[in-house]
Amino acid sequence: MVTVATQTMTFDEFLEWYPDGFGRYELIRGVVVEMSPTGLHERVIDRLSRKLIFEVERLQLPYLFPRTCLVKSPDWESGYQPDIIVVDESKLAPEPLWEKAATLTRGESIKLAIEVVSTNWQMDYMTKLADYERLQIPEYWIVDYLGLGGRRYIGSPKVPTVSVYSLVDGEYQVQQFRAGDRLVSPLFPDLQVTVDQILAIG
Repeated sequence: MVTVATQTMTFDEFLEWYPDGFGRYELIRGVVVEMSPTGLHERVIDRLSRKLIFEVERLQLPYLFPRTCLVKSPDWESGYQPDIIVVDESKLAPEPLWEKAATLTRGESIKLAIEVVSTNWQMDYMTKLADYERLQIPEYWIVDYLGLGGRRYIGSPKVPTVSVYSLVDGEYQVQQFRAGDRLVSPLFPDLQVTVDQILAIG
């Protein structure tokens, strides 16, 4: 992440500023940052996206996979671009910013948000986790393919981990999966994907 603007912005100002078609940006507590993913990061996203898209097509679900969709924080001047987001097309009509700015403000429009961890792991495990829970997004995955997260999140020794957070009575509960495990997803209970398949980046 690289800070872009020297002055803070509101979310509305960020939408007006956002350069159409150039770069990938998030607004973090009013500060514009540019996302600069690595090649390995993008390969993990591609591998996982293919598995999920196949499952959605197999089940003929009304879900979209927007490439540059923003998710507005409910409490702060923040807007995030999940690495993968699964959106329920049937829930988009009440979204006030969808048609104009591909922005989601309601958790019920989102079936699943996925962040693939980079060096700024604190954002995924702390800030985004809290905001996605406040939005009541039913499922949130953190794909930590290099085992970068803090030990209080992924344990010790630190190893590649996929954390699947699911809403239970309005709060996230987590299941963690590591090498040799098959992922268990409440959204996709028949998904046949292992951690090894997602993280086979070598």
